[in-house]
Amino acid sequence: MSSTASRKALNIDNINPHVKEAKYAVRGELAIKSEEYRAKLRKLKEDGPPTPPSDSDLPFDTVVSANIGNPQQLDQKPLTFFRQVLSLLEYPNLLDKEDVLLQHLDYKQDAVDRARWLIKEIGSVGAYSQSTGVPAIRQSVAKYIERRDGFPADSNNIYLSAGASSGVNTLMHIICANDKTGILVPIPQYPLYTATLSLLNARCCPYELDEASGWGTDMATIKKSYEDAKANGTDVRAIVVINPGNPTGASLPRSDIESIIKFAAENQLVIMADEVYQTNVFIGEFVSFKKTLRELQRDNPGTDGHEGPYDQLELVSLHSISKGMVGECGHRGGYFELVGIDKEVQEQIYKFISIMLCPPVVGQCAVEMMVNPPKEGEPSFELYHKEYTTIEKGLRTRATALYNAFKEMEGLDISEPQGAMYLFPTITIPEKAQKAAKEKGKKPDEFYCLELLDATGICVVPGSGFGQKEGTLHFRTTFLAPGTDWVGRITKFHKEFMEQYR
Repeated sequence: MSSTASRKALNIDNINPHVKEAKYAVRGELAIKSEEYRAKLRKLKEDGPPTPPSDSDLPFDTVVSANIGNPQQLDQKPLTFFRQVLSLLEYPNLLDKEDVLLQHLDYKQDAVDRARWLIKEIGSVGAYSQSTGVPAIRQSVAKYIERRDGFPADSNNIYLSAGASSGVNTLMHIICANDKTGILVPIPQYPLYTATLSLLNARCCPYELDEASGWGTDMATIKKSYEDAKANGTDVRAIVVINPGNPTGASLPRSDIESIIKFAAENQLVIMADEVYQTNVFIGEFVSFKKTLRELQRDNPGTDGHEGPYDQLELVSLHSISKGMVGECGHRGGYFELVGIDKEVQEQIYKFISIMLCPPVVGQCAVEMMVNPPKEGEPSFELYHKEYTTIEKGLRTRATALYNAFKEMEGLDISEPQGAMYLFPTITIPEKAQKAAKEKGKKPDEFYCLELLDATGICVVPGSGFGQKEGTLHFRTTFLAPGTDWVGRITKFHKEFMEQYR
């Protein structure tokens, strides 16, 4: 054998085919290219520009990573209370100098007290916790859910996880028994779901969201998708709902949630409610699936010894520290709550997560602070509230700036921002540009996004990475980048692009 590759045990033809099949566009080609540009700009800054100027100089001086909801990469400042507590957890010896912390380093007494309490409950953040998470932190999560929904929550049904993504991975491993298992997934969707189904060799049963009604759910569409899947021999086990939506930003009204619960109850489907953007709501208010389910159960009790129509419904709700105003993506913290799940199935979930030992303990502590932040009257509350509302107002300002800019762009159609961290405009790409895309072996929306990156340094994700209705084109952008000046880069590029390919 002459080639090096032929002497290796692994090659592209003999690795797991399901890994090759999986796609994850938010960290795909565009993201890789944007990081290459970022590295080049960093090197230019360190070495200085070439003399004479090179033809390869970039037409921008910064890269804007609008492709992924990663707030602190885009200069969102960490909440002080969180970082003060975490610093003490990482180096508890600082607590021996409490007077220095309070008098000279601007730590507040409640941050010191929280750190002491967590250390008492945990021991050390460098040690494994229980596989389901620290019991005291799970109890804090249960109390948060009770305050949010007005119904009891049992900490024994709460599992801490390494972000919501880890929870999704766990649950889909449990649900997907074989290659005939199917899960209803919204289109467009966050590609974690379709990628994980590919890895598990299970079936994605797509149901399209209704763009005309602000990306709401359409029960007729969901029912047709379910019936088509069943007719094809698919064992449909669950329905995924992302609320508020990713990539759409849509926030579901209670009526949509109620309809999905009724449909799931009638067809014995598990509901996977991805609610990681529950604090990112601009229009209306967030309503949880858990609260709606408990209200339906309360209002529709069983009679004559029979259960009510919703008493057997199975629901899993997921939340995360990565989004909202917390934005602690890198600390990998989250949780999921099980409602109505069979006890023997819960035992298998416990076994599965035990194989991974435990979620990061520092991330668990951040979850505790997310669900139990400083309260009014406590020493840290004033600064916490100021930082929290500043981040929230900044997101609204940038969302509005992007929305207003997109409304004025030729060939773009955009819904008013409702929530989450994204806008997902429809784009009409000229025939000439579509031909150019085909010549380069790209889809039209991919071509547009690549051209945008090359011209402006702004990285967005083509709609094809999330799924989109046939015959339509979109792209997803976050509105996390600081300021609104970069919006002008998009406006300028789009005008020139449309002129070039008119």
